[in-house]
Amino acid sequence: MAALNALGRHLALTGYMGSGKTTLGATLAERLDRPFVDLDAAIERRTGASVVELFAERGEAGFRSLEEAIAGETLNASTPTVVALGGGAVLSEATRKRLCERAFTVVLEVDTATAWDRVRGSNRPLAESAEDFATLHRERQPLYEAVADARATDADDVVLAAAGVHVELGAIDLLGELVPTDGPIALVADAHVAGIHGVRAQLALGARNTEQHEVPAGETAKSVPVLERLWSALRIGRDGTLVALGGGTTIDVVGFAAATYKRGIAWVPVPTTLVGQVDAALGGKTAIDIPGGKNLVGAFHWPARVVCDPSLLETLPEEERRNGMAEVVKTGLLAGEELWTLPDTDLVRRCAAYKAAICLSDPDDRGIRNVLNLGHTFAHALEAAAGFDLAHGRAVSLGLLAALRLSGQRDAEATVREVLRPEPVSVDLDRAWEALLRDKKAHGGSPRLVLLDRPGQPRWNVQLPEADVRAALRGLIA
Repeated sequence: MAALNALGRHLALTGYMGSGKTTLGATLAERLDRPFVDLDAAIERRTGASVVELFAERGEAGFRSLEEAIAGETLNASTPTVVALGGGAVLSEATRKRLCERAFTVVLEVDTATAWDRVRGSNRPLAESAEDFATLHRERQPLYEAVADARATDADDVVLAAAGVHVELGAIDLLGELVPTDGPIALVADAHVAGIHGVRAQLALGARNTEQHEVPAGETAKSVPVLERLWSALRIGRDGTLVALGGGTTIDVVGFAAATYKRGIAWVPVPTTLVGQVDAALGGKTAIDIPGGKNLVGAFHWPARVVCDPSLLETLPEEERRNGMAEVVKTGLLAGEELWTLPDTDLVRRCAAYKAAICLSDPDDRGIRNVLNLGHTFAHALEAAAGFDLAHGRAVSLGLLAALRLSGQRDAEATVREVLRPEPVSVDLDRAWEALLRDKKAHGGSPRLVLLDRPGQPRWNVQLPEADVRAALRGLIA
């Protein structure tokens, strides 16, 4: 079975000469905070000779033997690495076996004409004539296909594939192919979403869909009683898969059910809201709420796949779209790009790729993943003070204002006001403050914040004077 993602595995890039493996590999290593190994460069460092010289001295067979040995050392290393393989590395059966065992392998797709334009005149030993170059491309294609866990053309494609995220218009109709496990499927949705998209999802899943269940709409789904009812209703075994069809709250509770039912089964979120597609479904965080705070009980449980179909956003009410735009603006501020201006498919793809890269680099939320909480410390406090009867997007919009004000980022604050138009909420300040102090990121009863030095440059684990934080919270309350 193909690898589902690059968690705990090397991310290997393969493909023909001129597909951009080295350039893209360096970019991906930086985004994923992993070491980068360019196999040709590693061979040259080891031998002190160029690839051209090695071909001349040892012949192709001698070079391939050396390539196989160094590929084996690289892929046997324990630290997950981004590895750019030479175009012919897949000729080795031993290397193909190691890729299957140790890596998530992405084939970078390139047509022959483009590849030839990139490499001709480069002195590569196997790029001396256009005709031979094209023939070699055709001959190697089956080997690339044999090792491929995914195919990609750019960095965002690779990141999404490596995280197990599929973004495509009409993807809901391909669920039967996209849910990667072989066992039975239990489909879970809230009643509203089930009425709009449920039959379509059931038809796509086909005979494997042996159960259908409903959870309440909204934040009330994320509660112990709902979780208990779902646990009791499920009939699938450990070979089964839970498919969560709906918004962020449905995804959270179903993901937590999957993490805990029979000590953990596979799950696939199919987010139908903007907040789900750009945030809630990504990264394997699952949770429910308790009276003391939002998302205080949960688990990390990475999905077998995430299926994002931007066409589902066409049925969203305007209020739900505004909720999602709060997460889009947050992501854009973190990335330093105006992602909120993009059309839906590009918007979902770019936001999902940004978050997926962060989560792959820090799956257990011990470091840089903290930046994704920009504005959320305040947002969760407001939600808890409102008895979870406050739209998440509205709370995040306000939380962003507070975080940006404390960051001294007036232009970014103005962007939030212009795009999201947040309005203060009527909640009890003391109750909100108590919830803020119980935030998951607090240390020793003191909140830790994410601030923004400038767009694209966040800081996390920031401690500020209590009076400043309390004043910023007060400014969000009507």
